[in-house]
Amino acid sequence: MIARSNDPIAAIATAPGKGGIGVVRISGPDLDGIAATLFGQALRPRHAHYLPFNDAQGNAIDAGIVLYFKAPHSYTGEDVLELQGHGGPAVLRRILARCMEVGREWGMRHAEPGEFTQRAFLNDRLDLAQAEAVADLIDASSEAAARSAMASLSGAFSREVTALNDRIIHLRMLVEATLDFPEEEIDFLEKYQARPTLEAIIDDLRAIRQRAGQGMILREGLHVVLAGRPNVGKSSLLNALAGDDVAIVTPIAGTTRDRVIQQIHLDGVPIHIVDTAGLRETTDEVESIGISRTWAEIERADAVIHLQDARDANDALEEEIARRIPARTPVLKVFNKIDLAAGTPGQPGDADPIGSTEAHLYISAKTGQNLDKLRQRLLDIAGWSPGAESPWLARERHVRALEAAEEHLAAARAHAELDDQVLDLFAEELRLAHEELGAITGQFTSDDLLGEIFSSFCIGK
Repeated sequence: MIARSNDPIAAIATAPGKGGIGVVRISGPDLDGIAATLFGQALRPRHAHYLPFNDAQGNAIDAGIVLYFKAPHSYTGEDVLELQGHGGPAVLRRILARCMEVGREWGMRHAEPGEFTQRAFLNDRLDLAQAEAVADLIDASSEAAARSAMASLSGAFSREVTALNDRIIHLRMLVEATLDFPEEEIDFLEKYQARPTLEAIIDDLRAIRQRAGQGMILREGLHVVLAGRPNVGKSSLLNALAGDDVAIVTPIAGTTRDRVIQQIHLDGVPIHIVDTAGLRETTDEVESIGISRTWAEIERADAVIHLQDARDANDALEEEIARRIPARTPVLKVFNKIDLAAGTPGQPGDADPIGSTEAHLYISAKTGQNLDKLRQRLLDIAGWSPGAESPWLARERHVRALEAAEEHLAAARAHAELDDQVLDLFAEELRLAHEELGAITGQFTSDDLLGEIFSSFCIGK
């Protein structure tokens, strides 16, 4: 559940480990007393003070910069103290312990994960989409993702959603007013041009949803599993895509016993490549465990690269592997080792290096032949459109809310097209669409969802 206490909270705000600078952050409704006790003087808001950080006996723990932000002009909307000292873990723990010792009189406690950002949301400093963007910016694994996360944090996504919601509210207002005067219901749709207005809203919502889909791909990436029998070159392909020797490659069947995961970036999109144990019948207990884990990875994959040896493809075992891959999972059938297979499609000079169908590709992990085509296929499977980078990141819950809102607006359109138009049903669908969009920014959001979102943040943020 989401914490709603107004107690002062404190935490180390920098990442674990050693660093040049470390930050201890305190937030609360009134920190004047805590600041005066810690430093023996009143602090000027928004001014950098160089001061000693002393223990209860007056001995220096460290010395550094203290910043004091008075409410509401702070990150959380409350009073905020930031103590910036040297980044040694032991030093930061002692500074935090001293802050907790002084703050005990005011009910200070350790901050929960994400509680500083949670308070910023509750105090209307950020809406929910912006608050989520804080975590996304920290977790961004590419420059493109970082740019889009910063755009979300600045409110680009929220502004588009809010503007669309304002148009729905305006249409709702007209409908509700008409419902108060039943004699005007028949003329409502024509009088206020409700149909073209609704169509324009649906078109704009569809465009936002498309960009949100791109933003979700940029944030979450694609979970791709390399599957196939032993010695078809799965580890070699992983190394070729990663540009490094991240997996052991030998001619001995069954070398890979457990999964190896490597993240790569294609056009800024994170692709999580999973190398797995070769699939075959075996009596080796350890290898059997690895094969079971391979099937578990295939079950949760966003896409599967079914890798085969181009010299010996489509035999009974390969057909059995293909049959067991879930029908819902996109599969790219890739034939490897074309550098060793004379006359195999894909060799230099052949007219069709990609194969006969869209789901087939011929490559050489050893020479790199057609790997660029494989990378492009992965982006195609992810749904990534070249040059269509989202101006902001989005999460799965955002996309689901946009899809639900579009469904409600489509239902409203269907009511408007009926001969016996029922305006109260038209109005209800508009209301439901409004609530779905409001859930994105936190206007209509349960405490359980808020607790789940903020608990995923790091402590100190």
